[in-house]
Amino acid sequence: MTDEYRSILYEVDGRKARITLNRPDRLNAIDAAMPDEIRSAVERANDDPEVHLIVVSGAGRAFCAGYDLKQFAETAGRHQQGPVWDPIKDYRGMRRNTDDFFALWRSLKPTLCKVQGYAVAGGSDIALSCDLVVMADDAAIGYMPARVWGCPTTAMWVFRLGAEKAKRMLLTGDTIDGRTAAEWGLVLEAVPPSELDARVEELADRMAGVPVNQLVMQKLMINQAYDNMGLQGTQLLATLFDGIARHSPEGRWFKQYAEDHGFPAAVEWRDSGRWIPEGGAE
Repeated sequence: MTDEYRSILYEVDGRKARITLNRPDRLNAIDAAMPDEIRSAVERANDDPEVHLIVVSGAGRAFCAGYDLKQFAETAGRHQQGPVWDPIKDYRGMRRNTDDFFALWRSLKPTLCKVQGYAVAGGSDIALSCDLVVMADDAAIGYMPARVWGCPTTAMWVFRLGAEKAKRMLLTGDTIDGRTAAEWGLVLEAVPPSELDARVEELADRMAGVPVNQLVMQKLMINQAYDNMGLQGTQLLATLFDGIARHSPEGRWFKQYAEDHGFPAAVEWRDSGRWIPEGGAE
């Protein structure tokens, strides 16, 4: 069974629901439609008594290269306000996206993510919202906007890695490969690219043989422990900080530079370590 969405594909294959990010020409970059469509597909899978788990993947060469910053950084509009910043308006919009991604974590049925190519920036938020992540060992994961213009709103880096390694990632904006991500415990495991599909299907088939009520109870029990550790409060702070990061002097300069010179040029400056001018002055 398939259904038409704008930015994802949804299919039920026996006991597995498959959500596929489907913008391969843009490395499955997140557009305005994708977050809500992910939530909708998760809800459909949870409502389907035949489905035992959800497999999340990306079409083409990458899982997800983050927000489509050709759309969001190079043009005025969504995710960037004018000179007067309304933090609650910003929070409402970004919290909606966070909750859409986190539908994968809150899903009663397990979610298993397959990562090839890239799961970076907002794409890492989607991947790390899944219960289990299997990566190709040469794939890359990271949150580069931690250098300027972002904060990971799902906050899953610290809950998966612990404080020190989360700081290692978010104080540099570096990416790591799948092999390192597995060694650090960020993801379940990493395998050679040629074995990725088979390994994900093997794990999905193993979970699909468990009764739904058993899967749900085990997942709810584990997730409750994370809630007790303050997951909701941390996400609230991270989502507010994401808005601040986009409207700080450095964030505003980065956005204006991307509009004037293109996003690749803004990224080159950001990642070079050069001083970022404040107040929009080069």
